[in-house]
Amino acid sequence: MKNLIRICLVIILIFLLSFTLNAQEQQPYAKLEKNKNIQAKSLIHKLNATKDTLILQSDKKINYLYSINKNYGRDFDVYVDTTYYRLPLNKLPKGKHVLVAVQSPKRIVFVVRILKDIPIEIPTEPKVTIRPTEIAVIEN
Repeated sequence: MKNLIRICLVIILIFLLSFTLNAQEQQPYAKLEKNKNIQAKSLIHKLNATKDTLILQSDKKINYLYSINKNYGRDFDVYVDTTYYRLPLNKLPKGKHVLVAVQSPKRIVFVVRILKDIPIEIPTEPKVTIRPTEIAVIEN
């Protein structure tokens, strides 16, 4: 009977520890719901490793990229006109965003959910110190 109680306590302890370990994992900034339509396979849409940038890549030229909000208005409208494009997600507010990539005549629709605010990284310029030039004096 004592062994049964000890085994149950160990199992409960392991169960509770697994929840605390999962709570400390890094939650991604965004989640992508891809378009699984066979006609949309020409557009590769994915998030980068840190999940803070949307990467669009295709063999055909991507003409436009825009987002539709719940009032059927456009949150942003970008003229891309290239086969590779990176969209930083820190420009989008938290919530669900329906994105439309236009490859004439197709329109490929997919969803990006911003789970938490993405910090804006300000690039820092390397500090360069400039010393004044020294004048050499030669005596005769």
